[in-house]
Amino acid sequence: MIDELRKELIDAADPKYREFHQSLVPGLSTMLGVRMPKLREIAKRTAKGEWQSIWDKLSVDQYEELMLKGLLIGYGKLSREEQVTYLDEFIPKITNWAICDCCCSTWKFVLKDMEFWFEYLSQYLTSEREYEVRAAVVSFLDFYVKEPYLEKLFEIFDSIENNAYYVQMAVAWAVSVCCVKYPEQTRDYLQHDKLDDFTHNKSIQKARESYRISKEEKEQLLMLKRVAEKKKD
Repeated sequence: MIDELRKELIDAADPKYREFHQSLVPGLSTMLGVRMPKLREIAKRTAKGEWQSIWDKLSVDQYEELMLKGLLIGYGKLSREEQVTYLDEFIPKITNWAICDCCCSTWKFVLKDMEFWFEYLSQYLTSEREYEVRAAVVSFLDFYVKEPYLEKLFEIFDSIENNAYYVQMAVAWAVSVCCVKYPEQTRDYLQHDKLDDFTHNKSIQKARESYRISKEEKEQLLMLKRVAEKKKD
């Protein structure tokens, strides 16, 4: 099964896509160049079989195989306990933003037990590993930007101490999503948040780039940018 899967990945590789994607993901040297729709197709089909038998054979050092591990957690029929076991193993192995973001969006089982998974994901917020923290934040923005969790999310954003670039960008992205869905509450938050200047201003920038925010709202957000960033404009 693993040999057939690897042959399919090789056959589906697109050198031009690999070159393009490598330019977007720092340090990506093990990518074959399989596009995400194809990877999702392979993962969904594989998830219908006895994929647990090849889990340990999928390489964590090869881009597409690591991506498949994360996708299989989302597409596979697993108990909550099994999902925890696989996530415990997978999340510390995440090596870049692309694998993080694509896999997190697949874990829709989170929606079936929101409180449990909120607590589970929160354990990664204090990690020193950049992509463990990002995985939690991206999962929150994918599934938890809802009224009951909004204030909790703002508290979480303020409390994150890991200032790695892809953590900061994830927080900024999450704040911008909050701004689109809950503009008044998020503007209030941005008036007194404890984010560092880069993340604060990047949050506003990303929100203002959204076509779902009115021109008037964008002007209001611009007024909340911190002076240090304004000097760069």
